[in-house]
Amino acid sequence: MFAFVSECSGEKMEQQLQINQYQKINHSVGVIMLHLEWCTKYRYKMFGKIKYKNLIEACIRRSASRNRIKIMGLEVQPEHIHCVVEVSFTMSVSKVLQLLKGGSSKLFFEFHEKASLRYPRRHLWSRGKFASSVGFVQLDVVRNYVRTQSEHHGNSTL
Repeated sequence: MFAFVSECSGEKMEQQLQINQYQKINHSVGVIMLHLEWCTKYRYKMFGKIKYKNLIEACIRRSASRNRIKIMGLEVQPEHIHCVVEVSFTMSVSKVLQLLKGGSSKLFFEFHEKASLRYPRRHLWSRGKFASSVGFVQLDVVRNYVRTQSEHHGNSTL
């Protein structure tokens, strides 16, 4: 039995690395990694200019940090967002999206008051959304996908 353990030590080491990445909370151990996407209302290209792209990115990051959501990857396109996040498994996917979309929208309108000319009711995001769970094995693939969205869409910001 001891020989088997020593032969598989590399494999066990890999498993231990993955286990150490889990969050430990009162009587619970685990983590959820999600790939999220959402669009601007009416698909308006609100983030075509670099200053608005940077502003919404900062708003999303601040909203995430306020709510203990760890952003592992974020890419802002002119009319939609790609995001890879890590959250405690005590938080539902819909709650994560609510916090990110609602919080970032509120902050965006605070810092860019002219945006309310396009969105008088201050609804920046459409009702639609995409969410997919990501495991440790897929994490690098999904992060690379999010990172290369500008190339995929052929977008360049001004």
